[in-house]
Amino acid sequence: MSRVCELTGKKAMVGNNVSHAMNKTKRKFDANLVKKRFYIPEEDKWVTLKVSTSALKTINKIGISAALKQAKAKGFIK
Repeated sequence: MSRVCELTGKKAMVGNNVSHAMNKTKRKFDANLVKKRFYIPEEDKWVTLKVSTSALKTINKIGISAALKQAKAKGFIK
């Protein structure tokens, strides 16, 4: 399974490791993802989502229902 946030679409970035001598080698910056269960009261069920920690902060701020609605509007959830 790919390491992509299911609510925001965040995924790995590509960059460089830079040594003291300024040698550059390619590396990958992974998204900070957490597997978390959420209760959705409208549907009366639990769902497990792989979300980034910034998406967790958004869920804490606006609620899971509003966060899911935003993700559907942006096309991250069908």
